Amino acid sequence: MKFDKKYGEVVLLTGMAGFIGYHVAKRLSALGWFVIGLDNINDYYDVRLKYDRLANLGFEREEIGYGKLLRSKNPEYPGVSFIQMNLEDHEGLKQMFETYDIGYICNLAAQAGVRYSIENPLAYVNSNLLGFTNILEMGAKYSIKHVVYASSSSVYGLNGKMPFSEHDATNHPVSLYAATKKSNELMAHVYSNMYQLPVTGLRFFTVYGPYGRPDMSPMLFAKAIMNGEPIKVFNKGRMSRDFTYVDDVVEGVVRVLASPAKGNPDWNAESPDPASSKAPYRVYNIGSSSPVQLMRYIRTLEQALGKEAKMEMLPMQPGDVLKTYCDVGDLEREFAYRPKTKLKNGLAIFAEWYKVWHQKMQVINE
Repeated sequence: MKFDKKYGEVVLLTGMAGFIGYHVAKRLSALGWFVIGLDNINDYYDVRLKYDRLANLGFEREEIGYGKLLRSKNPEYPGVSFIQMNLEDHEGLKQMFETYDIGYICNLAAQAGVRYSIENPLAYVNSNLLGFTNILEMGAKYSIKHVVYASSSSVYGLNGKMPFSEHDATNHPVSLYAATKKSNELMAHVYSNMYQLPVTGLRFFTVYGPYGRPDMSPMLFAKAIMNGEPIKVFNKGRMSRDFTYVDDVVEGVVRVLASPAKGNPDWNAESPDPASSKAPYRVYNIGSSSPVQLMRYIRTLEQALGKEAKMEMLPMQPGDVLKTYCDVGDLEREFAYRPKTKLKNGLAIFAEWYKVWHQKMQVINE
């Protein structure tokens, strides 16, 4: 099926009901792409948040059904469609690629979370390994122009060299989640090299903002603070993160997506660069490149919410790392990318959204 070209290129955006996927869909639509969003809407966290994101994009919960393609009813997003499907569903994906004129893939779907990978490892194997294999198969079979996929800052693991650089080795992950993301990068290179498939991996660094994931610290902390409950502060607060506002991440994603990866003409097989290849393969960091101490982050969130936090100081958790700090020099040089949102401003926007969401949930739960 050929879509009206007034929408430009057609992109399959997996994970569209997720945090980053939702924001990417809005941005791609504004830029004139035709977006086919895919998500399985699993219950890893409260599905009401996922359906709320989809509702904002123009999809009613009552009409969503597995394998059923819907067009957005929101006039702001006329070029956005949605289909509920699992990445593991090879035949379903194949049928979709046979039916629709897809030119690009932005694969943001994955089983996320470091701590949950300890409790339910098979969820990561199915979604992040089997599902990603299906994405690469579709990319190779249907001559996709560019596959962009979500990797993670967690791949750096025990690497203590700061700031984290894509050009350094990442051979010592400390969680199964990180290991699956590292595996994705290796799998992507195989398909890029075998089929000359342009692929780019994006290592996200602690993304936050409106409609964020409930299992991440901004939502966890905000909920506890608003309810007067203690927040869990691991390693007694002696940690720092490269907090990155979602709009800055989205800007990096859309710039990279529109520019298919190319082989590195200077690549040296005797001294291989982990971030590139002779094949059309690249890996980039996306982060603020400005790590923030956890306690400063908590104080800034308190100010944004207008309420003081109670804290429960806890030891370091398995799978966590002490610090994330990324070098975004490659993205800056090649895509003129530079994060613009300061933590204080980003958390203020997040807090205003969260207060409304929190009130909504209280009314629903009463």
